[in-house]
Amino acid sequence: MPQDPTERRVVVTGPPRRARRSFGYYRPRTEIDEQTTLGHTYVRSLMRIQLRTGLTVLAVLVLLVGPLPLVFAAAPDARRLEWAVLGFGLYPPLVLLARWYVRRAERNERDFVRLVEDR
Repeated sequence: MPQDPTERRVVVTGPPRRARRSFGYYRPRTEIDEQTTLGHTYVRSLMRIQLRTGLTVLAVLVLLVGPLPLVFAAAPDARRLEWAVLGFGLYPPLVLLARWYVRRAERNERDFVRLVEDR
């Protein structure tokens, strides 16, 4: 019995499944490189959180150093206390504040890189 010519076998091929990409999806890094609105939003979010961190440090610094002239004016006879506070009492909180700021800024940048590299 001969086969009907309309019943031919057809081989269907296509790109490998791993190489297939959706056309509507861009990685955030591409968005930033192409300076699209979404890329601008990503960069602005990093800048905003870094600004918030910097303003927090500034506020703590103002609360820490700002009242010192009033304290020193209230006790004019305590010159040694002034030098002790300025020389020894002020530096440990400043160092701790600086360490906190650097760690926070690095963590913000690490989170941003993780978001951009899509990990």
